[in-house]
Amino acid sequence: PGPLPPPPFPTSSSVVPVTEMTVLVLGSGGREHAIALAISRDPQVRDLHVAPGNPGTASFATNHPVALTDPDAVVALAQQVGADLVVVGPEAPLVAGVADAVRAAGIDCFGPGAQAARLEGSKAFAKEVMAAAGVPTADAVNCVDLDEVEVALTRFGAPHVVKDDGLAAGKGVVVTSDRKAAVEHARHCLEAGHPVVIEDYLKGSEVSLFAICDGTRALPLQPAQDFKRVGNGGTGPNTGGMGAYTPLPWAPTDLVEQVSREVIAPTLAEMNRRDTPFQGLLYVGLALTAEGPKVVEFNVRFGDPETEPLLSLLTTPLAQVMRAAARGDLSQFGEGLEFRTGFAVGVVLASEGYPGTPETGRPITGAESADGGPDPDVIHAGTALDPDGRLVSAGGRVLVALGHGETLTGARQAAYTRLSRIELPGGFHRDDIALTAAEEEAFTAMSEPTSPSPSDPAQSE
Repeated sequence: PGPLPPPPFPTSSSVVPVTEMTVLVLGSGGREHAIALAISRDPQVRDLHVAPGNPGTASFATNHPVALTDPDAVVALAQQVGADLVVVGPEAPLVAGVADAVRAAGIDCFGPGAQAARLEGSKAFAKEVMAAAGVPTADAVNCVDLDEVEVALTRFGAPHVVKDDGLAAGKGVVVTSDRKAAVEHARHCLEAGHPVVIEDYLKGSEVSLFAICDGTRALPLQPAQDFKRVGNGGTGPNTGGMGAYTPLPWAPTDLVEQVSREVIAPTLAEMNRRDTPFQGLLYVGLALTAEGPKVVEFNVRFGDPETEPLLSLLTTPLAQVMRAAARGDLSQFGEGLEFRTGFAVGVVLASEGYPGTPETGRPITGAESADGGPDPDVIHAGTALDPDGRLVSAGGRVLVALGHGETLTGARQAAYTRLSRIELPGGFHRDDIALTAAEEEAFTAMSEPTSPSPSDPAQSE
């Protein structure tokens, strides 16, 4: 099957354009490229700015330099460009209170305030909220020294799950059966001044479920699955993510409804009880255990690389939804978010050395469309332009190649075909993104799968 056509906008009968808006997206990675691209398709968006952005966003928006964790600098830029809506992509600015400052300046902002962002900024706080809300999750112990770590590791046994209590750019979690490695990760976190959280391991396929929240209501997106380990077959160290796909043909049909009822709604209620309403994107990382879905982690922003395939299928105008959430009223979207049919697969092209010390500054060729213009299905994650204007690598995860199809097999083929045209010296990718589910699709044909597809045992951000 060939690729699907771009989604038409708008498709939701509940969305009636009444105004135009200028939007500022904060961030520079693949997540922000995908968010900005989806926002650019909203018919209400007149002007789009990204700060600091990347060469990919520069092809359809205006990039600006900014210190992302400086609230005053962000507010000044938002006022300079006349932003009606600011969308905060990464977690660090949210934890630093950027959303609070933007709202205090009278500008709509999509993203939780600093107190609500503690759901990601502190693993211990997230566990506290889950316990108070009755959210199903793994048993855990907060540790402030190695003696407590040793006791907790013995209590839960292997595989060991050790989490940095603070922000760690997607690399703060170690899941290992090697006790020495678990202790060393804990030691590293403690020496950096961060407590650690030791958890019981949750056995089961992992699923990412995002929900756009207005403080009391939530609009869930369709589930996705990402692949955290660096190597084929889920081998090697954890990364920020090597690829993702959506939807999940093997997931329980009532998964979104169940998680909305048992996880998202009680979490929003508990945050309201604490006078810290959650407005923004709640990322629920789940393990589908034998006892049912349990929360592995919360994040307070779109996850990467799930965002890239997810938003490529979204047909509800994103900026309008985000602005409604920022204003605390998603009621006009009572029918939920809409997605075009079919599947989307994203495969990450990574730099040599990732997830350790990546090699940067290497030339990238073949990332353009057939006519030489920007390819909307090549998402820039870690790229830059050299002094001669040539595209080069500038990070560990460099690009995400997207593929779409009426079948998962077709979407995989499209993604890998697109990736095969891109050259990066020393670059590498996983060959098995969505492979197991695609093989199940081929075997089951028109029948419904009855059991979950195996996934990477990431238990991590």
